Amino acid sequence: MTALLCLVFTLAIYLLAKKMYKKMPKVYLSPLIIVPVVIIVALLTTNTSYSSYNKGGSILTLLLQPATVAFAIPLYKYLKELKQYWREIVTGVSLGSLVAITSSVLVAKGLHLDPGLESSLLPHSITTPIAMNVATMVGGVPQITAVFVVMTGLMGLLIGPYTLKLLKIDGEIARGILYGTSAHGTGTSKAFEFSPLTGTISSISMVLSAIITLAISPVLSMFLFS
Repeated sequence: MTALLCLVFTLAIYLLAKKMYKKMPKVYLSPLIIVPVVIIVALLTTNTSYSSYNKGGSILTLLLQPATVAFAIPLYKYLKELKQYWREIVTGVSLGSLVAITSSVLVAKGLHLDPGLESSLLPHSITTPIAMNVATMVGGVPQITAVFVVMTGLMGLLIGPYTLKLLKIDGEIARGILYGTSAHGTGTSKAFEFSPLTGTISSISMVLSAIITLAISPVLSMFLFS
């Protein structure tokens, strides 16, 4: 498969999956689950290496950063709500980020992972571009971190609705904080399905979580990995 064909194929599968998801909005039919599975099967069937595929797919990767910035657009519309609930947002995101980092270390140590994997797992709950930078700062492997980030997003997508139902969380602010802090961009996409306000809160939570993790990870890693 050529680079251009890989790019077109990925976009086509995504558009088809998105159309199917609109007709049947089931979590397991989300494009974020369907598209990777179809691509993996296609690569294995055609004996196409990941490096060959990524020559075209990397173009989409480059769009991650501007796409992340684009999440900030709705913030202006709900500026009043953000000013009203900023304390709850900052507190919730800060505690969530600390739990994410600490739990990552405990899981890594419980599984007796080597130091490189431990550091790579540390920033798994934040958006990919920043997570890869954090991984580099703390001695992890950015490529492995990217895999952990994707897995975290998919897990958040799958269990998020059940968590909200189990804990009876129906407030827009709380739902937004949960998705943005725990499942970064993937969770934010899901949050916008609830309401524009939930998606906006998730957007700012995702950004705050990334900033907090970026700031405290190097310091915490010195103590947690010692």
